[in-house]
Amino acid sequence: MAKAIEITDANFEEVVLNSDKPVLVDFWATWCGPCIMMAPIVDELAGDFDGKAVIGKLDVDANPETAGRFGIRSIPTMLVFKGGEAVDKVIGAVAKNELENKINAQLV
Repeated sequence: MAKAIEITDANFEEVVLNSDKPVLVDFWATWCGPCIMMAPIVDELAGDFDGKAVIGKLDVDANPETAGRFGIRSIPTMLVFKGGEAVDKVIGAVAKNELENKINAQLV
C-alpha cells in the first residue's frame, strides 16, 4: 500500500511546486489529535491516487519555513497545489470523500 511521502522545507519546491501532477500537502504535527486521525485517510489517498496525484505530509514543527510561507495557523490544514500554485484548502479533520473531491477537481 502506498503511503504519503514526507515533504520538508528542503524538498518542497522539487516535490510540490515543480510537480507535473496535482499535489495534496497535509500540514500536521505529532501532538495534534485531529492530525493523527487524518493520517490513515491521507495514506489511503496516496494509494488511491498513485500515479495520478502526489500525496504528502509536512510536519509543521520540523518545517516551520514552509508552514509560515503558506500562513498555516491551524492544523491539520490540507493544501492542494496545481502548477506550483495553491488552488484549494481544507482546514480540520474532514471525510475522505471531501479530500477526494478536491483532488479530482484538479485532475481535469
